[in-house]
Amino acid sequence: MTTRILPAVGDPDAARSVTTLIGQLPDAEPAPPVTDSTQLVDTLARLAAASLDELPEVVLVHERIGPVPALELVREVALRFPAVGVVLITADASPVLFSAAMDSGARGLVTLPLGYEELASRVQAAAQWSVGVRRHLGAGAEQITGPGGTVVTVSGAKGGVGATVTAVHLALAARASGRTVALVDMDLQSGDIASYLDVQFRRSVADLATIADISPRVLQDAVFVHETGLSLLLAPAEGERGEEVTDRAARQIVSALRGRHEVVVVDCGSQLNSANAAAIEMADTAVLVATPDVVAVRAAKRTVRMWERLQVRKAEETVTLVNRHHRATEIQPPLVQKITGTRIAGVAVPAHFKELQAVVDAGRLHELDAKSTVKQALWALAGELGLVQAPAAAPAAGRPGKQLARAGDRGSLGLRRRTGGR
Repeated sequence: MTTRILPAVGDPDAARSVTTLIGQLPDAEPAPPVTDSTQLVDTLARLAAASLDELPEVVLVHERIGPVPALELVREVALRFPAVGVVLITADASPVLFSAAMDSGARGLVTLPLGYEELASRVQAAAQWSVGVRRHLGAGAEQITGPGGTVVTVSGAKGGVGATVTAVHLALAARASGRTVALVDMDLQSGDIASYLDVQFRRSVADLATIADISPRVLQDAVFVHETGLSLLLAPAEGERGEEVTDRAARQIVSALRGRHEVVVVDCGSQLNSANAAAIEMADTAVLVATPDVVAVRAAKRTVRMWERLQVRKAEETVTLVNRHHRATEIQPPLVQKITGTRIAGVAVPAHFKELQAVVDAGRLHELDAKSTVKQALWALAGELGLVQAPAAAPAAGRPGKQLARAGDRGSLGLRRRTGGR
């Protein structure tokens, strides 16, 4: 049996050493090493989207991989791709680390410096476990490519550009299509989702920060089910409690929500911290909202460059949404794309704040009229991002089909056919 092995090693010297030794293993088929956690998860997600059989049997995670710590990366891979055996490479062979690695989902641990016999033994055991899991899945294996739904983060280039309104309506559009949706307020110090949706609830994301293992019951107690059917996980009422939510806690919370919902929309606000940086890194799609003015576009460019420096997300993997757009403005979406280096959304949200003012002041953003051009544009964006499941899922729009980036988008039919209603 051929064992496909994918090494995740950031250090070039260590990568050469690991690759050389893997090549000596019998029946091993080593893949080119990936150099960081983002590249590893993206690679596995791409292979899983094609077929479960395309995934490697074994992933080797080096202790100095970054930017996500090795144990957190092991946990994420084990949760999202349960048919892949993960082996941790580390210099620390203590019982404490061994226990932590097993709790994170690792199938084995190899100590540094690497030895042939130990590596061969751990790889063989992980590969046998992986093959056994896939055999157990049987005919249903093709449909199982890791638990959980789609995660979309929405960030503002600066404050006041409309990130929260965008996040709320993306979630509402996905929910209207029949999907289970969680809306998370990760703007930890100044989150306003509760105000926009007229919610008073004492639980928040901070209440989950210190819990080592988030069970379905614990998650249910922290989530507020809104009248629209959205599952809301709110920001803490006391802004200082936002410091309790670490990057590790954020990854665990997003993973728990992803495992129980088809769509998870995260409002990350305009200030970057370790928690929302982790969410942005984990996201399938990261949306950056900017307005067509010099200050906001400069802020968007600055944000994208910061994400790249911190290895949170690459510019080309970011979708920029132009909000409050008007054809008479000098700054148009193609110019924003050129300046930021990001991908521009196929829809721009028009500058019609008067449509929003009444529902925003009343805290009833979910009651925005279906004829609103702002709502039509944001629901068209949901279709473009693949959040709309059924053809008849979104409200009518005069010409939204022309605004979609892809003519064959899953949301386009619904946007053309349905009229009225939420």
